[in-house]
Amino acid sequence: MLAVVVHDVPRELSADVVLDRCAALAAISDEPERLTRLFGGEAMRRAHEQVGAWMREAGLGVRTDAAANLIGRREGPAPGAPTLVLGSHLDTVADAGAYDGSLGVLVALAAVERCGPLPYAVEVVAFSDEEGVRFGTAYLGSRAFAGTFPAELLDLADAFGVTMAEALRTCGGDPDALAGVARAGEPLLGYVEVHIEQGPVLEARDAPLGVVSAIAGATRAEARFVGRAGHAGTVPMDARRDALTGAAEWALAVEATGRATPGLVATVGALQVEPGAPNVVAGAAAATLDVRHAEDAVREHAVAALRRSAEAIAAARGLDLVWTPRLQTPAVRVDGRLTALLGESITAAGYPLVSLPSGAGHDAVALADLTGVAMLFVRCAGGVSHHPDESVERADVAAAIDVLCALLRRLAT
Repeated sequence: MLAVVVHDVPRELSADVVLDRCAALAAISDEPERLTRLFGGEAMRRAHEQVGAWMREAGLGVRTDAAANLIGRREGPAPGAPTLVLGSHLDTVADAGAYDGSLGVLVALAAVERCGPLPYAVEVVAFSDEEGVRFGTAYLGSRAFAGTFPAELLDLADAFGVTMAEALRTCGGDPDALAGVARAGEPLLGYVEVHIEQGPVLEARDAPLGVVSAIAGATRAEARFVGRAGHAGTVPMDARRDALTGAAEWALAVEATGRATPGLVATVGALQVEPGAPNVVAGAAAATLDVRHAEDAVREHAVAALRRSAEAIAAARGLDLVWTPRLQTPAVRVDGRLTALLGESITAAGYPLVSLPSGAGHDAVALADLTGVAMLFVRCAGGVSHHPDESVERADVAAAIDVLCALLRRLAT
């Protein structure tokens, strides 16, 4: 077995490099005044180019697969050696912070760079379209990697009529070759993802890091209410088929369901109104739905109830309803061995061991269909995420690199 070689890189310098790189990526955006980096856009291309350059500096072989996943790989000591996969994503929500996704990719790269040859291969992967902002779904890259991507999603179109297949081609992917992305059948040691917590637990516990115990299941759908557009000044109130008021009533029903069910979060995050003019009664209104819970049965019951609610509201208002499922992922149980090794690495470094579930979705959700997964959370100020105010401490980033390095060494023994 190869000895683990630790490069002479001061831990503080590693953390500074990661934070500087996060800041550099935060400046690469599709919008001039805020960070928005969508799948298939010019900013995503530039971000991949930059991270690919950093991967090459670390001595990794770099490629982009047919799902537009950016992969940096260091081979093992012999052909057929198993592979440990590390990573996260580089796409963002609209008006994002600098650390969601990017921190995980860059901490993984720093840890691999610090550790020399290992008795297994290592890949650092920046998965494509984790957030799913552009097409209303998620995990394009990681589901293709796991071999579970539904090909029919390639026909989804964004707000400008561009299909997912077309967007994939513009960023170096190949929709006709997605089946070849799947890594099923390969010897894999597992998948480990570092991510900001996106919640307040670690800060409340005064802990820099946490180990994820489970990931909540999630459902995404779209409820499109269709009525009849009309002049706002001439259509009487009792003769209107106003799609927007139907969608608004349903949005409040979604909120009420989330408040009434312990552990459930239910969100209408976006409304698209047609024709969208101030003096026109809305002829159509499409509302997104996102429902999450750690127990699949609770989540599924809530989604079914909310669909019935949408149908009832539409019928009462003389509207038609088009219900379109976008995503359904079951709750994920983490890998016991990888998670235990992460915990050992945390306590050995002198930090308190905090175990907590994740209410947010991650690429680990998709990878769980392929291999065992584990996640390391990094404390973030105020639990703020998906917002420009995302913030992490340099010392916490250094701790995350230390712990991930320790995990790599433990897996080598």
